[in-house]
Amino acid sequence: MAGNYTELRAWKQSVDLVLDVYRITQNFPKAELYGLTNQIRRSAVSVPSNIAEGKGRSSDREFALFLSHARGSLLELETQLFIAARLGYVNQERSEFLAGRTEQLSKTLNALLTRVRGSRENPNQLETSCA
Repeated sequence: MAGNYTELRAWKQSVDLVLDVYRITQNFPKAELYGLTNQIRRSAVSVPSNIAEGKGRSSDREFALFLSHARGSLLELETQLFIAARLGYVNQERSEFLAGRTEQLSKTLNALLTRVRGSRENPNQLETSCA
């Protein structure tokens, strides 16, 4: 697929999610700094990082693998945010906001992954719907 990773909707959405996660975790208890706070932030950062790394690889097959890693990191993040909400570190409004963000990003990632896998079969396919 042609183009730069910064043009991908999935990458843009995931960077926005990282910023939201950092803002929200600033209010977590200091005792969690090296625990849940760190793990949530690492999972969040992993999503756009995997998209970028995959886009830089030499084949769509490798790109698809890294998109799968990004999706796994997103699910890890969702789980950690659920735990943080259950612990009372995130209020319901913020929890619902983040759940909406992760759900939308999941759909975008799945669409991009489908598109990348399809482009292996049809190299002339355009990525305009995922950019």
